[in-house]
Amino acid sequence: MSVLSFASHQGHDAPNVSFEFFPPKTDKMEAKLWESVARLSPMAPKFVSVTYGAGGSTRDRTHATVAKIAADTSLKPAGHLTCVSATKEDVLKVAEDYWNAGIRHIVALRGDPPEGMGAKFEQFPGGFRDSVDLIAGIRSHRPELGRVFEISVAAYPEPHPDSHGMDEDIAFLKAKQDAGADRAITQFFFEPDVYLRFLERARAGGVTMPIVPGIMLQPNFKGLQRIAKLCGASLPNWLHELYEGTEDDPETRDLITANVAAELCHKLADEGVHDFHFYTLNKAGLALSTCHLLGLKPIKEPLAHGQPNKPSQTAPGSIS
Repeated sequence: MSVLSFASHQGHDAPNVSFEFFPPKTDKMEAKLWESVARLSPMAPKFVSVTYGAGGSTRDRTHATVAKIAADTSLKPAGHLTCVSATKEDVLKVAEDYWNAGIRHIVALRGDPPEGMGAKFEQFPGGFRDSVDLIAGIRSHRPELGRVFEISVAAYPEPHPDSHGMDEDIAFLKAKQDAGADRAITQFFFEPDVYLRFLERARAGGVTMPIVPGIMLQPNFKGLQRIAKLCGASLPNWLHELYEGTEDDPETRDLITANVAAELCHKLADEGVHDFHFYTLNKAGLALSTCHLLGLKPIKEPLAHGQPNKPSQTAPGSIS
């Protein structure tokens, strides 16, 4: 895995990117978040999303973060919305609050139970049954809102931990589309064939909406192993070997992480993929390094609020 190997990928247009952030819990984390937003804004992302914590634990902080992005930047924010620990009325009130804050994009998810990822999900009394029910609820609630919201959903290129296999996952993704989803964003993966096989099966199963690969930027390999185990994502042996012996070497871990992500994106670009969603973990440096390796350069002039984003582009793989 070498930066020099990217020369073989010359000729691609610079990709479309989007970034995921999580809401801060402390003043220090908040400062880091807004630093990350400021550093990544010049990459002209199609949108940026802000997550919910398990059990909807960050609902207020998520809304405040998304609303601030909408008010104070030129970015197009997407607010996560989940089914957990809330009635339908409460969830739809959050959707209305998003609307009133100028947000027109929702990432609709079932969500993790209060006990965290891996715990059994149970429908909240008076709440939405699952993400399909949630999407339908958004679309039917106050049609002047529901018809306008752009809705993204999750997709699983490897079986969801609660599913009985890939056929069930694809049928459920098709149901999300039928309920009104506009786009799917995948769980992370590290082998291009994992995504490409899933895409082929999804298309055969009638899923026609865009399926954007989710790219993880997690330099802490133990943390990555923990997340992968909970969400059903596989970690190839070569990835273990790359991170081996780097426990006390954060600079090397960051270098590996950016190169692995960029190489994966380049291989997918070879197959015609042009959009990538980065799970940034609020780490702007890794996302910037990866974008640079993909040939995406920052815009040269600061954006005024509402000004369309037009990034400059260089040939992917070029280093300047």
